[in-house]
Amino acid sequence: MNSNSNTQTSAAKSKLTIYQMAATALMTALFCILGPMSIPIGAIPISFTNFVVFLAVYLLGTKLGTLSYLVYLLLGTAGLPVFSAYSGGLAKLAGPTGGYLIGFIFTSIICGIFIKKCHGRPIFSILGMVIGMIVAYLFGTAWFILEAKCTLWYALTACVFPFLLGDALKILLACNIGPLIRNALQKAHLLENL
Repeated sequence: MNSNSNTQTSAAKSKLTIYQMAATALMTALFCILGPMSIPIGAIPISFTNFVVFLAVYLLGTKLGTLSYLVYLLLGTAGLPVFSAYSGGLAKLAGPTGGYLIGFIFTSIICGIFIKKCHGRPIFSILGMVIGMIVAYLFGTAWFILEAKCTLWYALTACVFPFLLGDALKILLACNIGPLIRNALQKAHLLENL
């Protein structure tokens, strides 16, 4: 009787792991679809990657949301054309946008912590996303200065100022549709094991 119960518990744990892996893979696929879509406006293009980061932590939580981004980052670094402008490879990571690609790891963690600890309340979710984006801006700007050997002001005009309005809109959109999608998935019993 005990061995049968242990087998069922083990199977349930195995199912949970498989479910989490499938959910993470689906979110990674969304990164791979939206990540390459970008609008070139200079050395740093407008990208939808940070928008997917926001959605990932809303839907999967901090751990799995961040994991889905890390898998995406590894796929791109390995050479798959999943980064902005359908590019990939280690050179992309070492290029002008490399700081952002690394910074989004911390953006994901920060956003996820705020959303979880504050139970998805909009004002705190927005605050977490803003702080997360500030961290991404810091990584992106610092890396751009090192890579381009330019002044801080020039880096800010290339890496931060052109993106403030668009990123604010992405944050507001994610805070509006993230909870709606999550609620719909919960009602369909698709997030029970996450």
